[in-house]
Amino acid sequence: MRIVLLGAPGSGKGTQAQRLINRHQVPQISTGDLLRAAVAAGTALGLHAKAIMDAGKLVDDATMLGIIRERLSQPDCANGFILDGFPRTIPQADALAVLLAELGCPLEAVVLMQVDSEQLFRRLTGRRTCQACGAVFNVYTAPPSVPPPCAGRCETPALFQRPDDSEATIGKRLEVYDAQTRPLIEYYGARGLLARVDAEGHIDEVTARLEAALGGRP
Repeated sequence: MRIVLLGAPGSGKGTQAQRLINRHQVPQISTGDLLRAAVAAGTALGLHAKAIMDAGKLVDDATMLGIIRERLSQPDCANGFILDGFPRTIPQADALAVLLAELGCPLEAVVLMQVDSEQLFRRLTGRRTCQACGAVFNVYTAPPSVPPPCAGRCETPALFQRPDDSEATIGKRLEVYDAQTRPLIEYYGARGLLARVDAEGHIDEVTARLEAALGGRP
């Protein structure tokens, strides 16, 4: 299984990626996590990326691709991978295709997790976090029970909304996502790699649709 997961914030991409990891025994490769790990490990590329970030600039595509190349060479990627957060642009998609061709592991599918924009807004604006233990709830879709499940650890938990879950911030995040992702949808659709999955409904139902879209790839 060699796939890219596309999905707006709140689409359930992270939840479904974890299920794919457990079932297919392939790693999820998040470029954000990769970048932090490379910097923390002090690799040559990590130090280069740190210098770029310390200067207040965005890490260039060549550096990011070098870090991805290093990650894909590790043994746990032998059976495949789930790419998350890359590519975000057409030039990145082109460069990724070249890299994967060189490594002999081209993409098998690019999965778009589709959720109605109104539902995405509800999912994100309704998210609340326990100040004491970090448990996450949703006032619309998964409110805390009475007593809350973390009551034994936190007694009376104080729930708060993260700043980036405010209506104004979420609206901007979804606008940015839409602008970035639309060209990729067309790009991968033209190459016959795009699979669309209805990501609304119960988690198990979404998982079944995702597995069906992937066509039972090992």
